[in-house]
Amino acid sequence: MFNEVVELGYPGGYSTFTRALRKHRIRPVCKHCRRIPHEDGKPASQSAGEGIRFNVMMFPDPPAQWDYGSRVYVLTASLPDSSRWRAAVTENQEFPELVEAVDKTLRRLGGTSQCWRFDQVPSVCCPTTGRAAPEFSRVADYYGATLDCRPRQEGREGVVRQDLQSVLRFWWRSVRDDVCVRAAQRGLDHLAERMDGPDPRRPDAHRADPPPGAGLRELPALPFPARICTVRSVTSQNVVIFRGNSYELPVDLRGALVEVCWRLDEPYLSIATAGGAGIARYTLAPPEAGLVVAPKGTDMALERPRPAVPQDSTLCRTGSAPRPLSPAAQAEADDLRGRNLRAATSPQD
Repeated sequence: MFNEVVELGYPGGYSTFTRALRKHRIRPVCKHCRRIPHEDGKPASQSAGEGIRFNVMMFPDPPAQWDYGSRVYVLTASLPDSSRWRAAVTENQEFPELVEAVDKTLRRLGGTSQCWRFDQVPSVCCPTTGRAAPEFSRVADYYGATLDCRPRQEGREGVVRQDLQSVLRFWWRSVRDDVCVRAAQRGLDHLAERMDGPDPRRPDAHRADPPPGAGLRELPALPFPARICTVRSVTSQNVVIFRGNSYELPVDLRGALVEVCWRLDEPYLSIATAGGAGIARYTLAPPEAGLVVAPKGTDMALERPRPAVPQDSTLCRTGSAPRPLSPAAQAEADDLRGRNLRAATSPQD
């Protein structure tokens, strides 16, 4: 576009041209890629009452049967103008596990908001600059939201956060050593549903909360295609245990280390050797179901992950492909060419 405008007589530089495009908002808007701009080109700020607030809380010494190590994390998503909140148990704060937890909490809430508000979570915000990580910004784009990583504000929001932490500590003390992850998650969901209702600290506390999902945006049909990869040891029974299910290996690999990979938007997982050679593909079993799953098909090689772009986004698929001129733009270009030609052929004083 810049080269075309230069041919029509534009005398400015490239940076001036692109700054004018942003200022006047001339670029076509894609609903999947757009940001909400401010007049100075920076992201528009969100008020304290907007968006879903996400918080991550760590608890020590989970039950040994969870195979989570020495820590377990709980991601909470709360609505600022309501007492509604939902939570998801996750193994760690790494990018794919956090994306999975975000998707679970949003689906339990019934939708997403225009803005996601996060504290300084390493997978979401850069610890040194406080800016949103580009990788997680793509996740927010996928769900039609923007990221806000500013530090939390005091006032009612801080009080609500402290109350939520107290509730989670109470829940964690009630989790027994013989409880599986799925049962612990059910207890957490039940606790969150019981607490739905008007907040007595709100000025309009006499009004009932809207029904679940009211005022929230619809979620994509499938989760963001983040890829979870973890290293597991093959047991003496020649199986790999992943999230409470056993996956049989087609060959004798007892005691070997293998890599289990699962993409969140796919109904199967893959197992490969430590060197990356594909072993087999399996139908994904429900978490903590205690099933033994046989390989699906023959040996295979791991596929490359597809880009996280919705299939109904024409602008995203075309990328920087040329767009045809509209009749009005074509007429304006012809008029400029005529002016330039007359100026070049007119006699000079």
